[in-house]
Amino acid sequence: MQRDIEKHEWLLRRNCSLTPRQTVVAYGALCALSLSVAMLFLLHGVWPVLVFTAIELAAVTLAFILYARHAADYEHIVLTAGCLLVERVSAGCASHTVLEPYFTRVATPASAGGLVLLEAKGATLHVGRFALPAQRRRLADELRQALRDQAP
Repeated sequence: MQRDIEKHEWLLRRNCSLTPRQTVVAYGALCALSLSVAMLFLLHGVWPVLVFTAIELAAVTLAFILYARHAADYEHIVLTAGCLLVERVSAGCASHTVLEPYFTRVATPASAGGLVLLEAKGATLHVGRFALPAQRRRLADELRQALRDQAP
């Protein structure tokens, strides 16, 4: 008797409140406002304000760059027959971990801030960085059930 094994997928993404376009517009508006105020002070002879505005805009630029680098971070978990693949992308760098589903143990987070632990043949992997605590518990339960369903 042959049994069709279905594919299970979980995609966990960072919760970003701004789209890329909104980020650019917000950054432009902030720069324009800060430079406008600095220019008004400069016209009245108070030039040190321009220096502080430059420092402020450098800090804001750094913050926006860091935000943009991690805006597309995600974890993608795929369970198929004989393969549990965990793909993690952080700041554009991808890592892939393959675990054997028959030997994988799923541990529910012990604390509210804890991550889901996957263990298989000495390999351990923490997943659920982008999920809320309740979603992590649900992820652990769903993973555990999907692994049980695939057991021979």
